[in-house]
Amino acid sequence: MIRTITLLLALSTFVLLACESTDNPNNSEPEMNELSQSEIEEGWELLFDGESTDKWRVYNMDSMPDHGWQIEDGLLVFRPPADEDGWSSGLDIITKETYSDFEFKIDWKVERGGNSGIFYHVLEQEDQAIFWSGPEFQILDNINHPDADQGIDGNRKAGSLYDLLPADPQNTRPYDEWNSVKIVSNGPVIEHWQNGEKVVEYERWTPEWFSMLHESKFQCYPEFGAMREGHIGLQDHGDVVKFKNIKIRSL
Repeated sequence: MIRTITLLLALSTFVLLACESTDNPNNSEPEMNELSQSEIEEGWELLFDGESTDKWRVYNMDSMPDHGWQIEDGLLVFRPPADEDGWSSGLDIITKETYSDFEFKIDWKVERGGNSGIFYHVLEQEDQAIFWSGPEFQILDNINHPDADQGIDGNRKAGSLYDLLPADPQNTRPYDEWNSVKIVSNGPVIEHWQNGEKVVEYERWTPEWFSMLHESKFQCYPEFGAMREGHIGLQDHGDVVKFKNIKIRSL
C-alpha cells in the first residue's frame, strides 16, 4: 500500500510539472510570424508579421513593387512575374533599417530547382547589384539546381557564403521543405546557422579574408563585405521562394 501511494504521488508531481511547463509562455514555441515572451524580453523585432511588408523596400527604390513579392497565407513569397521574354528578375528587397552587430533568423523553402539568397551588410549603390556589397547566405535546391555542382567544394550550395566558403555540414532539406536560418554578425566575425547547426564561420578584414577575395570574382569590388553596418536583403533570382518567421535583434 505504501509503495502504491508513493508511486501515485510521484506520478501526480510529474503531471503537475508537465502542466506548469506547458502553461509557461516562456517555454512555448511562438506562433508563425510572432515573438515569444522570452524573445520580446531579449529584444527581438519582427521584420515580417504575415500581413504587411512595411519594413521592406526594393533595393535602390523607396517602396515595395506591385508585382513579384506578395503575401500568401502569412508567408512572404516571391513569384517571378511573367513577361513576353519569360521570367524577369532584379526585384531584390532590403530592410528599410540598417544593422551592425545582430542575430537574424528566417525560415525558407524553394520549389523544385529554386535559387535565392539572403544578403547582409548591404550598401546601396545605384550602379551596382546588391551582391557586389552584401555577403550572401545561399538558398538553393541542392539536388535539382545546376549551381550546386559549380563553384569549389560545394561553396554554391545552400547555407554557404556564396562562391567563397561551403556550408559544413551540408544539412539542407529537400525542396518544398522548410529550412531554418540564423545569421550572427558580431564585429568582424560572421556565423551561418542552418537547421540548428553552425555551417559557416569566418572573420572579415584579416589577411586570410583579403586573400580569399583576391582569388574570387569579388576582387574588383572593395565594398564587398566591407560594411560595418548595412541592410538585410532577400534575393529575386527568378524562382519561387517562400519566407516566414523573419526576426532580428541587435547585439
